[in-house]
Amino acid sequence: MRSFAGRDILSLKNFERNEFSRVFEVADELAPFARNRQNTDLLADKTLVTAFYQPSTRTRLAHEAAMHRLGGHVTGFADAKMTRAGDFYQESIKDTIKMLEFYGDVVVMRHFEKGAPHEAAKWASIPIINGGDGWGEHPTQILTDLYTVLKEKGTIDGLKWVAVGDMRMRTMHSLGHALTQYDCPITFVAPPGMEMPEEYEKDFEAMALDFSYADHVGDVIGDADVILVEPTVQPDYTKSRDERSGEVPTTPDNYKITLDLLKNKAKSDAILLHSLPRMDEVPDNVDISRWSRYWQEAFNGVVMRMALLALITGKME
Repeated sequence: MRSFAGRDILSLKNFERNEFSRVFEVADELAPFARNRQNTDLLADKTLVTAFYQPSTRTRLAHEAAMHRLGGHVTGFADAKMTRAGDFYQESIKDTIKMLEFYGDVVVMRHFEKGAPHEAAKWASIPIINGGDGWGEHPTQILTDLYTVLKEKGTIDGLKWVAVGDMRMRTMHSLGHALTQYDCPITFVAPPGMEMPEEYEKDFEAMALDFSYADHVGDVIGDADVILVEPTVQPDYTKSRDERSGEVPTTPDNYKITLDLLKNKAKSDAILLHSLPRMDEVPDNVDISRWSRYWQEAFNGVVMRMALLALITGKME
């Protein structure tokens, strides 16, 4: 297995199965600190730099919380408009990252341009974590999802997945790449115009992912062990910020996960994942149902980032 020390976490496309397993093992070792709301001093001599060119609640704060739990330090920015990258100068990624590498030991970057963290990694002498890049990928979120499934189900192999929402989303791409390492058939359910991009389909086919498509979640939810949902009502992920103006459309019934749908058609032990934020695709009354696991995902998201930070800084092997 390749060492994680000094490694960038940019995509799940080249993640090997044993590497997933090692990340999950380290997460298990570190989870008690988060569960007991305690800190360790494992990364007391390290600093995390957050470079967020796009809004974030969970991804940025989960990385920061993870670093604090490990006893480390955090600096960075949550709004590129407050930096020289977002004002008159429009400072390049190269110039920005060449500065940031002197301010910390790891950078987590979210950017509206697909491939921006990869560009940063070309110039950085420290590890870069992709916190979501436009319509590209979101590897740490899907690592969190898989870890949640493993903790809830005891396995990942053999589970049937249904993924509902906009297949242009970065989470869906990372999910497909990850499941190529497991025996997990997946059915994608997306509205017209939001289908899986061809470049990712080709990747999935090359790696023998067992995937199919359906038009209505109600037709396939009954076979699902894991239901992963993303909104179909979306901002423009190619912008640094997309403010809401006026009325927004509602989610068509074909792509909505209601409590009635779960009660009438889903397996009683199926689990429902959502990376959040949500619109109306998962109503509030689903939150306390036996299917929902998105609050557990929030906890696991901190644990997963703890594991990644411990591994790429070389503090754990």
